[in-house]
Amino acid sequence: MALGRTWAVTLQGVGGQLVEVEADVGRGLPAVSIVGLPDKAVLQARDRVRAAVVNSGLTWPPGRVVLSLSPAAVPKRGSGFDLPLAIGVLTASGELPAAAFEGTLLVGELALDGRIRPVRGVLPAVLAAREAGLERAIVPGANLAEARLVRGIATAGADSLAMIAVWCRGSGDLVSEAAAPRGVADGDDSDLAEVVGQDDCRRSIEVAAAGGHAVLLRGAPGTGKTMLARRLPGLLPDLDEQAALEATAIHSVMGKLSSRDPLLRRPPFVAPHHDASTAALVGGGSTTPRPGAVSLAHRGVLFLDECAEFSGRVLDSLRTPLEEGEIRIARSDGIMVFPARFQLVMAANDCPCGAARPDDCTCSPDARRRYGRALTGPLRDRIDIAARTLPVGSGLFAVGEIEDTAVVRARVTTARAAAADRWAGCAEANGATANAGVPGRVLRSLKALDRRALRPLDRALAHGVLSPRGVDRCLRLAWTVADLQGAVVPTESHVAEAMVLRGED
Repeated sequence: MALGRTWAVTLQGVGGQLVEVEADVGRGLPAVSIVGLPDKAVLQARDRVRAAVVNSGLTWPPGRVVLSLSPAAVPKRGSGFDLPLAIGVLTASGELPAAAFEGTLLVGELALDGRIRPVRGVLPAVLAAREAGLERAIVPGANLAEARLVRGIATAGADSLAMIAVWCRGSGDLVSEAAAPRGVADGDDSDLAEVVGQDDCRRSIEVAAAGGHAVLLRGAPGTGKTMLARRLPGLLPDLDEQAALEATAIHSVMGKLSSRDPLLRRPPFVAPHHDASTAALVGGGSTTPRPGAVSLAHRGVLFLDECAEFSGRVLDSLRTPLEEGEIRIARSDGIMVFPARFQLVMAANDCPCGAARPDDCTCSPDARRRYGRALTGPLRDRIDIAARTLPVGSGLFAVGEIEDTAVVRARVTTARAAAADRWAGCAEANGATANAGVPGRVLRSLKALDRRALRPLDRALAHGVLSPRGVDRCLRLAWTVADLQGAVVPTESHVAEAMVLRGED
């Protein structure tokens, strides 16, 4: 009897848990069994691994092979277990030296000829290995650039099982060169200067970008709602290192990263179609829960065009992530937590016919009421800014000075930096860097606030125009307006503009 041990990682949501792979090679009829809650992809590795070992010129042990995945109570999923299973068997049989793989994470799917194919989730797997104290990670060569994003652990790539065999015997090297990550381009060179004649909405988008606020855009078709929404990511500053890794890990789990430029430096922009299901929007699945659009938009922008066409149940599922910045999906084997701290932008027409002028509308009053029913009051209360696009008159071809994205982004970056500095010194801000994420109790308790400036909010609350949540959101907007103007604290004019932006004037 001989034993071998290697290390693998199973993905849980967008994180990973270290798995110890033990291989026992003993006497008996030739057979391979895998225990420890493997899914179908892991169970099918029995045939892939044996064929890959033989076709790589290595010897498969003739007896009975038992492969144990520990912790046994944690489900093991994915084809990334192929490589650690194969190396575990080869070290147990003495075909390869076990000392070469001590403290090493192995990730990769094996082809029948021994090639190592890329897999999803390499970034969270290497992060989990680093947190567990492993010293090195060997990943598919195509995933090496992604693995190199993690600091504090040695990483190397391998293109085939034969390459690993030659390396551990001291006769060759692994893949050590990977393209330096340059960041994934957003693929959109549109500019805010292309939006003509919507000064109020341009101001709303600027305030939203500066404070991380949710926005609802209404108006007739063709008046610029989608143009404004798609230019919002260009106003946001680059992601910092922590936010970039968080966003990249989610896209890694979904297999949406470039092999050469995996790091997401720009805020992602996600725009699902209006017939998306609840699972597609917030995540889920019948067996293995997977991230939805809200998680793919983590640290970026989620745009719901024609939001009135979405199901009301689907839209209401956004209420929890808007408040808490995460999604919790319960299944029989546990609860998956997916990050979902995104900036919501919604756009809708005023009625089903989408007439440019109210006089041209052919919809009945009942049809107009039904059209906006999906946007419920509780969800509307969580949207900070409501803006309306107006039909553009004769000024479409006018030539004038219109601020472009670079100019507005400079103001947004300055305002965000001011907010980050202010909340960094506040322990109760829960790590928020933008005004939209600061708890309401913190905003109301700041002694620097001018109580006279808050009188409009008190009156609106007393008359039922604003809910307590609406007061907090107006106060967040007032801080953002003040940051854009370089003010130390919000004044009454800032509060008044905040109420106008929210639609409570």
